[in-house]
Amino acid sequence: MKRENNAVPVATVGFTGKTAQEFFDLLKNAEVQTVLDIRLSNTSQLAGFAKKQDLPFFLDKLCGAAYREMPELAPEPDLFKRYKAKELTWDDFADAYVELIARRRVESSLDVDLFRSACLLCSEHLPHRCHRRLALEYLNSRWNSRLKITHLS
Repeated sequence: MKRENNAVPVATVGFTGKTAQEFFDLLKNAEVQTVLDIRLSNTSQLAGFAKKQDLPFFLDKLCGAAYREMPELAPEPDLFKRYKAKELTWDDFADAYVELIARRRVESSLDVDLFRSACLLCSEHLPHRCHRRLALEYLNSRWNSRLKITHLS
């Protein structure tokens, strides 16, 4: 990721709908240095090559990137469950998620430099209806738009 002025380049990616090669090529080509895992459930067998147990090894060997779990940006289990069960609309989920991370005061507990050349990892293929986009938009609104966000797909 190329650096522009004071901008902090950060990307997002979802592993669903990608082969392992596509996933790791996206990260490598974007020059990601750290993957920030904001998934609620990162140990499921459904995660395949992106399981928490295996991902740090693959990132290091294939991309030269580090791995860090960030549960402070994951939704609460009940919130996610209600959205998946269609008890909440996307807009209701988004509002509740942003309220949640605001209550957690993540903008105060996280350092903007942690996001430099990093990539937020989630499951959803595209960012449009994924909390990874919401998390970065929220942080950007609190950090004077310092994040330069790229969605890898």
